[in-house]
Amino acid sequence: MLKSMTGYGKAVAELNGKTYTVEVKSLNSKFLDLSLRLPSGMKEQEMEVRAEIGKLLERGKIDLAINTDNGMQKSVGINTELFKAYYEELSVLKDELNIEGGDIIRTILTIPEVLSSPKKEMDEEELKIFKAAIYKAIEDCNDFRIKEGLQTANEITLRIDSIKSLLIEVEKFDAPRIEYVKNKLRGSLTDIISKNNLDNNRFEQELVFYIERMDMTEEKIRLTTHLNYFIETMNDVASQGKKLGFISQEMGREINTLGSKANDAEIQKLVVQMKDELEKIKEQLSNIL
Repeated sequence: MLKSMTGYGKAVAELNGKTYTVEVKSLNSKFLDLSLRLPSGMKEQEMEVRAEIGKLLERGKIDLAINTDNGMQKSVGINTELFKAYYEELSVLKDELNIEGGDIIRTILTIPEVLSSPKKEMDEEELKIFKAAIYKAIEDCNDFRIKEGLQTANEITLRIDSIKSLLIEVEKFDAPRIEYVKNKLRGSLTDIISKNNLDNNRFEQELVFYIERMDMTEEKIRLTTHLNYFIETMNDVASQGKKLGFISQEMGREINTLGSKANDAEIQKLVVQMKDELEKIKEQLSNIL
């Protein structure tokens, strides 16, 4: 079962008269690249959420964000005593140095701890609601990936079948190709050496050596084995994108060897089509978990 690394999940939580939307987005990546934006009251649950994402989504560039119906606007508090202290000192400094202009208030508001957002710890019921929404969004993203993977598997299967069909087409040209080479060699030698002086045994030895170099039987058998193993691995319970990538590399080697041994225009055309199908498979695999 293939699983795509591209996914999207969404869930909604109702809490204290506000609507919170949890969104999980996933793109392809070689590793788990995770970005979480949780409410301040859920900081202690961050490792738990990360573990859940790692278990279900495993790998990819994953972004989890929570927004409210008011855009996550928070009430802001001002540390009055600290503000007054900074204001008095900056005003005195401004007069002593005879500095004109300047927005003292704006400067003070940029100082850490002058502005503060009230942090409220969530109770058990609130945590339960939030966690349920978060896990629902993660599960939805995982389901999305599975559906995408199924679609990709169908497309890849068509391309594997296409390579198999092209390999069958190669068989049609293989036997005539060998016979053509044999006749061409015999004709060339006959032109150079009279028939009476032609050493048939030597000719047969040279012919066998030359034909063995052109023989594609092993490559065709290995390519067929790789194609079948690819389908078997693709239908495994776990998604194994990296393993499929390795198998596709082996398929590429056999196809390239077929091309180098072909010495036939029609077979070369079929090899080019095989390479094209294989490249499209590799493109699909780049987004598979």
